[in-house]
Amino acid sequence: MTKEEKLVVINAIAEQLQAYPHFYIADIAALDAEQTAVLRRKCFENDVKLVVVKNTLLGKALEKVEKADADLVKVLEGPTSIMFANVAKAPAVLIKEFRKKSDKPVLKAAFAEGCVYVGDDQLDALCNIKSKEELIGDIIALLQSPAKNVISALQANAGQKIAGIVKTLESRNN
Repeated sequence: MTKEEKLVVINAIAEQLQAYPHFYIADIAALDAEQTAVLRRKCFENDVKLVVVKNTLLGKALEKVEKADADLVKVLEGPTSIMFANVAKAPAVLIKEFRKKSDKPVLKAAFAEGCVYVGDDQLDALCNIKSKEELIGDIIALLQSPAKNVISALQANAGQKIAGIVKTLESRNN
């Protein structure tokens, strides 16, 4: 590969790193052609982009977009593929589901929700990540809960309370 070709590949990877907020670095080397095709299909269905990359080119692309965390660079050994996603936990869930039938892909590292996760043992933690929208929804639900309880209590006892108030006012007037 010429220097110009390498530069084109580095720029393409860098564009993907900027276009997608989350990416996973995985090893899919032991998968045969059929398994790889199934994995690629599942990635497509889940809006995850799977790309096989050379470690040195990925390292340079990470440097270019200023995401070259020391922990990420350490995992760039051996066969490497990168999974780009808009939803942080989508690749983790996909990997976990795929590994029910195979022992690959193996997670090397991930950059999700602005944090770096290193190692295959982080897969469960990545599956449980909530998106910013999910967290905001949870907070809103928690904030609405007390207000809903007060309103429902007032509505449930409204008829009795109004009758009580009317009786009290009636007794005062007599």
